[in-house]
Amino acid sequence: DSSRQLHTLGSYCETADGRGFRYFKNGATATVPGKVYAAAAWDSTNQAPVGGLEVAAAAIGDISVTITTSTTLALNLLAGGYMVTDVTPGQGYIYKIAGNTATSGAANAVLTLADPLIIALTTASNVVLVKHPYDAVIVSPGGASTGQPVGVSTYIVTAAQYGWMQTYGACPVLAGVATSISLPGVPVTVSASTAGSVIVST
Repeated sequence: DSSRQLHTLGSYCETADGRGFRYFKNGATATVPGKVYAAAAWDSTNQAPVGGLEVAAAAIGDISVTITTSTTLALNLLAGGYMVTDVTPGQGYIYKIAGNTATSGAANAVLTLADPLIIALTTASNVVLVKHPYDAVIVSPGGASTGQPVGVSTYIVTAAQYGWMQTYGACPVLAGVATSISLPGVPVTVSASTAGSVIVST
């Protein structure tokens, strides 16, 4: 539990007995051991609208891309996340984002990429932006999923601080229905009714 980032988000490590963990940044509430956590809620307005976001033309080798669709983005909100081209030219390519400028209901947010463009983008290209799944994690909601599951907390990590989330191996997990899980190792899935819990997978 650290106020400073000590590793790259998503870094993986294993204990000698085979339990796996990924490095994460917590969201606005301290983690609860045994609860399932998920990526920050998907932003279908400013990051991934249907059809994607429009961009200015950019050449092979460029490391900056300008979003010409109006967006609201905090400074470096997407650092460590990804830009995916979802409308050709360049469809299907993914690039890690090093940082972004801030916008408030305005066009021309600039993304700085960690690696140069492999395929040139034109004004016909559209992109979607994905925040890093281990940045600002939240308790898996008890209703419709808002982001991918990322792991189970095994100790308290303070709000907005950094720590390790278990993703593999023997692990205690909150049961959404007390009578639904009778044996260790029963396949489970995230509960749609009780936040941070699992139920038997069907």
